[in-house]
Amino acid sequence: MPDVIAPVVSADAVLELIGTAGSCVLADVRWYLDGRDGHAEFQRSHLPGAVWVDLDRQLAAHGAPAQEGRHPFPTPDAFAAAMSELGIGDATVVVAYDDTGGLTAGRLVTMLRMLGRDAAVLDGGLAAWSNAGHPVATGTEPATALVTFTAQTWPVHRLATADEVAAHGAAGALVLDARTHERFTGERALIDPRPGHVPGARSAPWSAVLGPDGHLLPPQQLRDHFAALGAAQDGADPITYCGSGVSACMNIVAMEHAGLTPPRLYVASWSGWSAQPDRPAELGDPWVAGTASSTGASS
Repeated sequence: MPDVIAPVVSADAVLELIGTAGSCVLADVRWYLDGRDGHAEFQRSHLPGAVWVDLDRQLAAHGAPAQEGRHPFPTPDAFAAAMSELGIGDATVVVAYDDTGGLTAGRLVTMLRMLGRDAAVLDGGLAAWSNAGHPVATGTEPATALVTFTAQTWPVHRLATADEVAAHGAAGALVLDARTHERFTGERALIDPRPGHVPGARSAPWSAVLGPDGHLLPPQQLRDHFAALGAAQDGADPITYCGSGVSACMNIVAMEHAGLTPPRLYVASWSGWSAQPDRPAELGDPWVAGTASSTGASS
């Protein structure tokens, strides 16, 4: 299989892809934790010709046990059917975007790149496109013809199980928690069954890979950022997670963009971990002296 495109592309590069690629799909993956309607936002403004991707329906399975988290991966057949429905085929180049810095677009890009497919995040998202002077469209997405997307098994070497995450944390190996620091420490639980984080994990909020302008940091700054978290250690085999396996994907995209080995994804993430009574939770920040404590299911 040929090398895939870079994991992050600029707005101007998108224009080149549209003009030169045999098949390029612009994928709008807007979804909001606060319950806002991503499709409604799409209808208000989107890249011309883009299709809207329903994260809940097309990028996640349904009816899975709680320990698999809020957004478990769909089966290979279900994912292939969803991609076909969107007009994404075996040879399609996909550029995904959102309006939250890649928070949700990174999920689709990570899933496709795991399978060796050409997919990238639009750096800066919808705002970067508009700020570059490119036009936007309104209304519903265009009709798409069904195309062939061959189902592939999710590669186990790119994923991590709960037991592997637990072993990593216990051994002091690199486990990155992409949620906000307040959710990591347990100060804020939001919709998670329990507060806290996987014992031994390090706080690595996904938003830290972005600059003030909403674009990804330059590769060298990203390398410095992840090196400070331990990614520069010899033999580092990082694992990343978040609340439900969505925002953690931006750590994966950013590490690859920086030229680092992308971490494995614990898809169930904290929503799956904390739903299991036998999985301990750690409060505070273990990398700040004297602030961490472990709790059991009663926390």
